[in-house]
Amino acid sequence: MARAAFIWPAVLVVLLLSIFPLIVSLYLSVSRLDFAPGRIDIKFLGLTNYQTLLFGTEHTHFLGLLRPPSPIGLAIFGAGVALTLRVFVGAWRGGHSALGLVLRAIGGLLLVGLLWLLVQTIFSPGGRPGTLVVTLVYVFVGITIQYLLGLGLALLATQRLAGRRFFRVVFLLPMTITPVGVAYMFRMLTDTGKGPFQPAWAAVGLENFSWVTDPWGARIAVMVSDIWQWTPFMFIVLLAALEGRDQEVEEAGLVDGADRWQIFRYITLPAILPVSTTVVLIRMIEAFKIIDLPNILTNGGPGTATESLTLQAFFQWRTLNLGQSAAIAYILLIVVTIVATSYVNLIRRRVTATT
Repeated sequence: MARAAFIWPAVLVVLLLSIFPLIVSLYLSVSRLDFAPGRIDIKFLGLTNYQTLLFGTEHTHFLGLLRPPSPIGLAIFGAGVALTLRVFVGAWRGGHSALGLVLRAIGGLLLVGLLWLLVQTIFSPGGRPGTLVVTLVYVFVGITIQYLLGLGLALLATQRLAGRRFFRVVFLLPMTITPVGVAYMFRMLTDTGKGPFQPAWAAVGLENFSWVTDPWGARIAVMVSDIWQWTPFMFIVLLAALEGRDQEVEEAGLVDGADRWQIFRYITLPAILPVSTTVVLIRMIEAFKIIDLPNILTNGGPGTATESLTLQAFFQWRTLNLGQSAAIAYILLIVVTIVATSYVNLIRRRVTATT
């Protein structure tokens, strides 16, 4: 009775704040909600909202303008298919259950489909990415650069350099600023006409150049601001992992004649791999929900070039199209689940092998 008295209130709060809205939003995603005087009308539509996004009038907005991929796109797609097959064959040889193999096959097919969508919109003449592809670009490009920069700064902060304690604090400052503040700051910094860097932009021939009129220029501005804000998160976690590793193993490697690169590749990197896996997974889930930066920096423009899935769902919600907004949110949930699960299954074997 005592255990139940302490546990059940927390469980009920979780059910009320998490699971109940999840169920209600699922029903809204297959319905149309209309506001009428004194009441709310909810009409069941089935999968119409999803059909509109994937195959209907919102197809170009959501998925993008699809064109035959270029040779580079075909090469990228072939490499992705080969990697997916290799992972599936490894799981099959590893003796996984039939259900596990079926789930991995479904996840692999969906990942291959996302990759095909990527090469048809980005690596194709005349293609144009939609909000789904733009979100994937934000996530994978941003996290890759954030991890590399965070790891590099963490390695520098562990060296016996003058002022390293000061820079440890300075590197954390971007993380203390709210995303809205970061967006307004970069909106000011990228103003080539009257911003604080106007002389520098003029020196390189970019005076009065508008980032928001070029799709990739606007996307790069969003990604740079996101990288600037979240690299400190990678830095502080990786710094803690580096400082907690066993120094004696590295010293033994140096005594045995290993150089710095070999020490990093075969000793340091495997030692921090479990922490790296976790921090990348946390950041990946968070990155899929990016909304503040593209909303304030570019308002999703030019056109819908910088619009993420969450921002598209917000725009639909703002126009009271709650059914389609919920459908976008559930598609985002499915994509995050597939990508995160595939990432964990791909990395888990390496982590197990190193530990």
